Amino acid sequence: MQLLKRMFKEWILPFGLEIIAVLILIKFVFFLVIVPTGSMKPAIDEQSCLFVTHLYAPEKTVKRGDILVFWSDELGEKLIKRAVGLPGDKVVIDEEGQMYVNGEYVREDYVEFPSDRSGEWQVPEGTFLFMGDNRSGSNDARYWEEPYIPSSQVSGKAWFVLWPPRCFGFLY
Repeated sequence: MQLLKRMFKEWILPFGLEIIAVLILIKFVFFLVIVPTGSMKPAIDEQSCLFVTHLYAPEKTVKRGDILVFWSDELGEKLIKRAVGLPGDKVVIDEEGQMYVNGEYVREDYVEFPSDRSGEWQVPEGTFLFMGDNRSGSNDARYWEEPYIPSSQVSGKAWFVLWPPRCFGFLY
């Protein structure tokens, strides 16, 4: 009986508390995402595992250029793309792939593979406009029937690449 009490106190109770703490962290603080495509290259490779923090007020915390995880009703899946348009923004992409937001040129150093797909979007309040960094190989807002994603469907912000080891590090 003494051995059982000691095992409970020294092994079972601490291990159980650790599991509960991890479950609470995963539920409310962070989650992991595996990126299925190369739409975010070169920042994120296919099959990368990312560390993502939950967002509870995206309309207040998201900045242009953040890499976010969100749900697309149109595609019926969770996606990861870069926020290029915030609520109220007018986003224009010209024939050379240059982006202008509210009339000002936006330098996008993260776009290595531009596309000639041009367009103009007026982002409604309460929504965001998302595009992949690999513009020539990304199914993003430029191709969707409904290009705007409501803030309620944004679930997290990607911060860090955990896998593969050669990509290990913070996202830019």
